[in-house]
Amino acid sequence: MNRFVAGAAACLLLVTAGLFWWQIRAEKAGPAATPQPPVAAQADEKLPEGDGNAMGAAPPMPPEASEKDREAKRFDRYDRNRDGIITRTEMMASRTKAFKKLDTDGNNLLSFEEWAVATSDRFAGADGNGDGKLTRAEFAATAPKPAAKPKCKC
Repeated sequence: MNRFVAGAAACLLLVTAGLFWWQIRAEKAGPAATPQPPVAAQADEKLPEGDGNAMGAAPPMPPEASEKDREAKRFDRYDRNRDGIITRTEMMASRTKAFKKLDTDGNNLLSFEEWAVATSDRFAGADGNGDGKLTRAEFAATAPKPAAKPKCKC
């Protein structure tokens, strides 16, 4: 703890000494010279005038942005009957398809085995020799595939 306090005090002293040294050098240098304003050599000459219609017609106006923001769009995805209120049933509707896919026996109860079936299938698929153990090479096959990068619209 003493080393920490001593280190902090030493840093504070070094910063203080640096500020004093900086101030002394600024006083010795004197005031900074003010720059002279540029002289307008040819103030009487005018720039050449161009043709106003040289570029053609004005470009079209950009399309109007949608008034709905991200949260409003998300709300509308859940609000199936468009009554302005999200019920619990509407909120859970997006999860039922995934739940039914995992509920293999159709009893509307999700056991651990049903929930873990994806991991179990991935393990079985990666276990090349069927010994119930994964080597480093087999384990590398279980890594999730990276998302495909969108192609450039060049």
